[in-house]
Amino acid sequence: MLNAQRINQLSKLLTKIGLKLDKYDLLNTALTHPSYVFEKGPQAGNHNQRLEFLGDAVVGLIVGDYLYHLFPEKTEGELTKMRAAVVCESSLAKAANRLGIGQYLLMGKGEKIGGGAQRPSNLADAWEAVVGALYIELGLEAIREFTLKYLKPEIEKVINGNYGDYKTQFQELVQKQPDNVIEYQIISESGPDHEKEFVAGIFQDGKLVSQGRGRTKKEAEQNAAHRALVKMGEISE
Repeated sequence: MLNAQRINQLSKLLTKIGLKLDKYDLLNTALTHPSYVFEKGPQAGNHNQRLEFLGDAVVGLIVGDYLYHLFPEKTEGELTKMRAAVVCESSLAKAANRLGIGQYLLMGKGEKIGGGAQRPSNLADAWEAVVGALYIELGLEAIREFTLKYLKPEIEKVINGNYGDYKTQFQELVQKQPDNVIEYQIISESGPDHEKEFVAGIFQDGKLVSQGRGRTKKEAEQNAAHRALVKMGEISE
């Protein structure tokens, strides 16, 4: 049973979103990090991983449908790259930050102290879980506008051609100066096995050029290459 304070918090979040719900239990679950349930026990209810799974599919469908109709001339391969650039951890975390989701997350003490409310993986997961919860409660059409609105800056980037394999783009630029030696390294990894976060670094002649985070080593390396291209002025933030 949600207390009045929590209901008030969730009501404020819904006001930001621009939608209404008759009950808040599923939205509360979407904002419950696994560490909170592991710490509090069964009385804490469910955590958000199942809703995250559903929300990932829903966000992918909404973005894919939007791009499909916007670009009738694009091939399947191009559309897949465009969607992947929007529906990725960094983009979803930015959407979550625009909504201020971090302040509504329920987390275990250790996760909270460790900066869990600002961790991109937590924010991206919560964003997807919120979309999943709202999809169940309200249906696809009711959440389409909200989803696209908060992902608008990322969608605009891919519309302007800023998408694709950042590692390949970066490598092509580096190859113009054949004496440069580029190496990717995993600088650190953290979190439990089911929720790993990797930090990858790009080193040029032994010097750190940029770094990126991701839930897989490959995603972390892509984000590091993205940061390098931004610093070089090749693509926008």
